[in-house]
Amino acid sequence: QVQLVESGGGLVQTGDSLRLSCAASGRAFTMAWFRQAPGKGREYVAAVWFSATHYADSVKGRFTISRDNAKNMMYLQMNSLKPEDTAVYFCAANPTNAEPYYAQRGYIYWGQGTQVTVSS
Repeated sequence: QVQLVESGGGLVQTGDSLRLSCAASGRAFTMAWFRQAPGKGREYVAAVWFSATHYADSVKGRFTISRDNAKNMMYLQMNSLKPEDTAVYFCAANPTNAEPYYAQRGYIYWGQGTQVTVSS
């Protein structure tokens, strides 16, 4: 069992930056961020393995995912935020290789989410 706790969300303006954090109670091979906007389904944002990363096209070039394996932490640096980035952001983890890494079914453990609101 791996428990995940997100933090760092908030209310910002268009163009601002935010850094989300995810604290894990144990080690996970694959970790990822997903988000869910009001009235929409949960969508993939980015994933990180021990040395590789992948991003959804909608955030590529603006968001950076990273992890600190020694601390069992994962981060999402979000720059140039847009109103369409407004969502609850969820941390997800799989002790093994997530398959598929871009879908919810690839992950076993989930956090409770942190709200990110970008005003125009």
